[in-house]
Amino acid sequence: MSNKRIFLDIHAIQTLPPSNMNRDDSGSPKTAQYGGVRRARVSSQAWKRAIRRYFAEFGAENVGVRTKRIVAYLAEQILDVDSAISAEDAMELAEKTFETAGLKIDKKEKAAKALFFIGKRQAKALAEAAVQHKQDISDKKNKEMLQSILKANPEIDIALFGRMVADDPSLNDDASAQVAHAISTHAVQTEFDYYTAMDDKNPEDQAGAGMIGTVEYNSSTLYRYANIAVHDLCSQLEDKEATVSAVKLFIEAFAKSLPTGKVNTFANQTLPQALMINIREDRPVSLVSAFENPVRSDRGFVKESTDRMFAELKKTEKFVEQPLLTLYIKPEECNGVSEGKEETSFAELLKDTADELNAIL
Repeated sequence: MSNKRIFLDIHAIQTLPPSNMNRDDSGSPKTAQYGGVRRARVSSQAWKRAIRRYFAEFGAENVGVRTKRIVAYLAEQILDVDSAISAEDAMELAEKTFETAGLKIDKKEKAAKALFFIGKRQAKALAEAAVQHKQDISDKKNKEMLQSILKANPEIDIALFGRMVADDPSLNDDASAQVAHAISTHAVQTEFDYYTAMDDKNPEDQAGAGMIGTVEYNSSTLYRYANIAVHDLCSQLEDKEATVSAVKLFIEAFAKSLPTGKVNTFANQTLPQALMINIREDRPVSLVSAFENPVRSDRGFVKESTDRMFAELKKTEKFVEQPLLTLYIKPEECNGVSEGKEETSFAELLKDTADELNAIL
């Protein structure tokens, strides 16, 4: 790989019908104040979770596991390495292995005190080391060896989203990707759906619902943004081909994934109406400032939101360098980007992105 700093920005305009796919603690759709008005919001955590689920479902074998139940998970790997070990001894060995590595384990629950992100290859290598050193696994001299295993060979979602370990910061992994909270390009108001559920076995002389309630929702056109420090991702994965594949999968998952909150109620299965990729050498750039002045319309928000997003790209060149490459997909009625290439399909956008990265890395 070259010594260049390479950043990839992903921007999307996506409209949602009535929905509530990311709720706060009271069940209301999440919102945010921006530009002096209330906006719909979908948290970065919700969409990163959806992206990780997309990774696991659509072809990525090298994805990690985020769980408190790391003792049981490692014990399964230990039994795969040495089936002669009893299940009870495997659990004990797994517990001691993590404790030696610097993690605090709840003795009663046999679980970590907080969620821990571990890759499948890391777990397998850790199990092999545990079996090999089972007689002295608690010896402090093994700590560095075990920690090096937990730092090596990160799966793509660990490399992209990072890992934070309060028990021992030396096990932290920096994220090579950043995902913004999606916000609506316009002001929104929360609405209420009053619903009733009928009892199929109600006697004929008893009218009325078996259940009544309300669900909050809103509808919105979202601006979504994420970026990848491709040079950092390549350093973590230590493989150019794996890096390009991971970037392509991330773009695909970013575009096609969706948080699933209340999706059975609202069936809000939409895709982005506009998508833009920028590859840069200087720094990542969000275009959310295009919507600080909220879009106002009684004829829909997609066209003006898309036009504003593309126009904002040009405005940013007062401060930053022009991207090495700009690729985009847009609605027919929207203006394009004069310095960019309009793609006829999502597949073509992925191919051209991969070709450019292969030429750079």
